[in-house]
Amino acid sequence: MARILAIDYGSKRVGIAVTDSLQIIATGLTTVHSKDLISFLETYLAKENVECIVVGEPKTLQNEASDSARFIEPFVTHLTRKFPHIKIARYDERFTSLMAHQTMLMGGLNKKARANKDTVDMISATIILQDYLKFNNK
Repeated sequence: MARILAIDYGSKRVGIAVTDSLQIIATGLTTVHSKDLISFLETYLAKENVECIVVGEPKTLQNEASDSARFIEPFVTHLTRKFPHIKIARYDERFTSLMAHQTMLMGGLNKKARANKDTVDMISATIILQDYLKFNNK
């Protein structure tokens, strides 16, 4: 079975998470600079079998596209063209940063570690992916 990869896209940093090959567990993979994302994906997809890329979809509490969605739409279009053989799915990312901070706090990370935005983005991608798996009964 192929993996599922999740992206928490930001204009500066991108958190990335991936499932195991059985699509049971979501694990944080890395954080990359947004300008390096496509080359990272090219390298990763050449080594790993990925059937779907889940991209976090930023929404407001009113279930409308948030201001940051203007960065996501062109990225998703580019992703779809660059990797036409891979399914691209969107998944609501509301509250993932807050949940990431709570996860780090419950995990006992100190204040300095919790302030690391790379870690927050990677955990956010993991939460997006785990929720996507749960929603799709994977």
